[in-house]
Amino acid sequence: MEPRPNSSFRPYIASTISLFIIGWGCAALAVFTLSPTVWARWLLFFGGTLGLTSLALPATWFLNLRFPSKPPAGAAVIVRQAVWVGVYGSLLTWLQQERLVTLWTGLGLAAGLVAIEYLVRMRENVRWQPTPHLPSSTSEKSPVDSDQSKE
Repeated sequence: MEPRPNSSFRPYIASTISLFIIGWGCAALAVFTLSPTVWARWLLFFGGTLGLTSLALPATWFLNLRFPSKPPAGAAVIVRQAVWVGVYGSLLTWLQQERLVTLWTGLGLAAGLVAIEYLVRMRENVRWQPTPHLPSSTSEKSPVDSDQSKE
C-alpha cells in the first residue's frame, strides 16, 4: 500500500492547539466573567466556533485519511470541514437561546451544511486537473508524440 501525501497530522498540531486555547479561553471568559450582554454573547459564539473547530480538526483529518477521495482532500478541505463543525455548533447555540432547537431543526441544519460541503467538493472535483504524464526519458515518447509520428 502506498503512503498517502497527507498521512501525518503534524502540520495541524499547532493550529489545533492554538484554536483550542483561544477558542475555549474566549468561551470560558464569556461564560464565567462577563455579564450577559451582546458582546459577551458574540465572544461566546466566536470562542465556541474556534473551540469546536479545534476538536473537529483531528476527526476530519482522520475521516479523510480513512475514507480517501479522488482527488485527495488537501489541508484546505480538512480545515474547511472542521470549520463547518464549529459553525454548526455555534448556530445550534444561537438558536437555543430562543428555544428554537428541535431534533428536526438540528438535523435539517446539519443536512444543509453537508449539502453545501458536498456541492463545494463537487465543484473542486470538476475543476481538478491531474498532472500530465511527462516522459521519464528521451527515448520514451508521450502519446501525443507517438500519434504525430504515425502521420
